[in-house]
Amino acid sequence: MQYKVVIFDLDGTLVNSLDDIADSVNAMLEGYGFPTHEIEKYRHFVGNGSQKLMERTLPEDKAASAEFVKDALAKYKEIYDVHLLEKTRPYTGINELLSALKKYRIPVAICTNKHMEAATKIVNILFEKDLFQEVLGDRPGHPKKPDPATPLEIAKNLGVQPEEVAYLGDSSVDMQTAVRAGFLPVGVLWGFRDKEELIANGAKVLLEKPQELLEKVRFSKV
Repeated sequence: MQYKVVIFDLDGTLVNSLDDIADSVNAMLEGYGFPTHEIEKYRHFVGNGSQKLMERTLPEDKAASAEFVKDALAKYKEIYDVHLLEKTRPYTGINELLSALKKYRIPVAICTNKHMEAATKIVNILFEKDLFQEVLGDRPGHPKKPDPATPLEIAKNLGVQPEEVAYLGDSSVDMQTAVRAGFLPVGVLWGFRDKEELIANGAKVLLEKPQELLEKVRFSKV
């Protein structure tokens, strides 16, 4: 099979954002006087969007209150907007991979559960202008991954069939998304989760380094 498009997850796939996310959530928790969490625990807190991140990190009784979660989410977004680029950087080899895909004129896009404002800001500052044909994050009224609606929307906008898309991600959510959408599920091993999780959730290709994508997946223009 020859693929025509690459859709990337963002956090844990294109950029290592774990420290900035953890620092911002912990700052929000400290503001309430709540216990904070070690950074490593955030590897499993992230992945399902910012609201779920609040529910996983707040004290259990507060997480059960929709109103409190909403308030905490607003405070977190305010803090994160200021600090989201303090430590966040592209993973080693990502810019080289993106340059190669551009050279071969393979369209690339991003589908993330990160709230849209933060995703757009990170992409606009850390990556070359107009490199991605589309960047879609968490939007009100739209389902989050692993629901395949948003990545399928991207595929449709780019004029390709699902079976022509390679989807790269670092978590069970990403692999489930790719499987449900009919994409090629490509798991990256430099992200937040481990190899076993990726395989268990449908990964068909595993990458240890970004440049391996062009070695392990066949594209129509390469």
